[in-house]
Amino acid sequence: MRKVISKGIVKGAGFMNLKNRMNYFKVGSEAMEHVMSLEQYVRKIKLDRRLKALIKVYVSKLNGCSYCIAMHTKEAKKLKADENILQNIMDWKELTALEEKEKVAFELAEHITFVSELRVDDSLYDKVRSHYNEKEYFDLVMLINQINSWNRLAISMGNSAND
Repeated sequence: MRKVISKGIVKGAGFMNLKNRMNYFKVGSEAMEHVMSLEQYVRKIKLDRRLKALIKVYVSKLNGCSYCIAMHTKEAKKLKADENILQNIMDWKELTALEEKEKVAFELAEHITFVSELRVDDSLYDKVRSHYNEKEYFDLVMLINQINSWNRLAISMGNSAND
């Protein structure tokens, strides 16, 4: 059933009118089925939806993906994310509106996004695990990896915020 759902999504997305280098949903439909299957998993993650959207905005800003920044900022606003957080997300350490649990999720996102420089050491793992159980930790990692993947795909395919 999942394969049928993801094939339908990929087939439908093949008709998207993005002004990018190619329609990667058509050219790489088999690969995009797998990407969309993981996207379906990430959408079902039992973490706060607002936090998930904010993490997507933050990682997209770290990667400089204007297309994903615009998309996920819109999503976060729809979920009633605090405008001050959205405007100052790059300074998350200083934001008093964020709970410690949210801040450690941002720290994990930064370390995964810049993994070759920052790593995810035992200290960070323990810090995150003090707020999230094992499954939630895994799901955070999957969410962060998925948005990093989307950012890299969108940037390399020439998607822009104007699409």
